[in-house]
Amino acid sequence: MKNQELLLKHIRTKISNKQSLLEEIAQTLSISYDAAHRRVSGKTKFTIEETIALCNHYSISMDQLFLNGNNYILEKTKTIKSVLDFKDYLSNSVQILNRYKSAPSTAFYSAKDIPLHYTIGGSLLSKFKLYVWISMLNAEQNNKFEHFSLNTSMLEESSQLITIFNSVNRIEIWNDTTINSSLQQLMYFFEAGLINFDNALLVLEEIKQIVEKVEQLTQSKKTNFELFYNELLLLNNTVLFTNTDDTHYFIPHNMLSYYVTSDKNICNEEQEYIYHQLKNSKSLSNSGTKDQKIFFNRMYQKIEFYKTKIIQYIE
Repeated sequence: MKNQELLLKHIRTKISNKQSLLEEIAQTLSISYDAAHRRVSGKTKFTIEETIALCNHYSISMDQLFLNGNNYILEKTKTIKSVLDFKDYLSNSVQILNRYKSAPSTAFYSAKDIPLHYTIGGSLLSKFKLYVWISMLNAEQNNKFEHFSLNTSMLEESSQLITIFNSVNRIEIWNDTTINSSLQQLMYFFEAGLINFDNALLVLEEIKQIVEKVEQLTQSKKTNFELFYNELLLLNNTVLFTNTDDTHYFIPHNMLSYYVTSDKNICNEEQEYIYHQLKNSKSLSNSGTKDQKIFFNRMYQKIEFYKTKIIQYIE
């Protein structure tokens, strides 16, 4: 069966018997009835843009429909090289994830670094993290942190993304190194003279506040949050959102860029892998006070170590 026939056959399964396929195609693509008839009859081929529009409208997975075997189609988010790129990244993420607010959903986060929903917003840390990302991805960015401006228009997208994460059941896997990259980035830019002493200490304090927040969530026994500790698993910042209707899997590409797929086979395999890893991890949310204190005190000790290094650096 040809690809166009296969797509039309799949669309027919998505509409009721009372609905006209020609009318559906015409309305979805904003084309005339005659133009829709030519496409349905096979006289005119769908363009790539039309195929994507139809698949999006009828929630059809292109990789499942057109590909066989081990070949899949992945969507890649835009590489972030500017503040505007980051704003678009947040906006696109919100657009994808908004569907998970309206139904009971779960987000699995393999936290190699501090999860994004803790580090975005209007804080000094969020500004520093964006400064680091852009500095590492854009060779033309060489301003000091104090001269770097944060676009306040991003606060709306940041707030929406945070709301989505707070509205779903969150299962996060951390280990002893989850905060390491943020601490090392801060020390690097401080030693390079790109962030001043006062701001470095303030950013460090905000990292500590995030750890305190996660500790409070872990101790609160909230039903929509569970923290796992895995000392062996190499975490990779992958994120899986799932509910009874949808699943999206985010795979890191570089820094903040991700490959995104809703392919059921890939997402199901990843969910099985996550469940297997959770069996080999310790739920700190369901552990005693001693285990919780051991884990979080290690992080506080690291933060104090870097605070001492920064203070001693200028003495």
